[in-house]
Amino acid sequence: MITAIIVFVVSAVVTWHNIGFRFDYVSRWLSAFIVDGRGGGDGVRAIPFARALTLPVVALIDGTA
Repeated sequence: MITAIIVFVVSAVVTWHNIGFRFDYVSRWLSAFIVDGRGGGDGVRAIPFARALTLPVVALIDGTA
């Protein structure tokens, strides 16, 4: 669910940044959301990799490494 929310917001911001708030903004935004949404699953699959990278950094910050 969080990935869908992130993709929803990021696609809105990037679409607005690229084209501004034009008459066809909503249709272009929804198109970008659908295309980006397909890649949203990659974020979920990246969680183990991100966790593996984060644990050593946190250990360094905590001074336990």
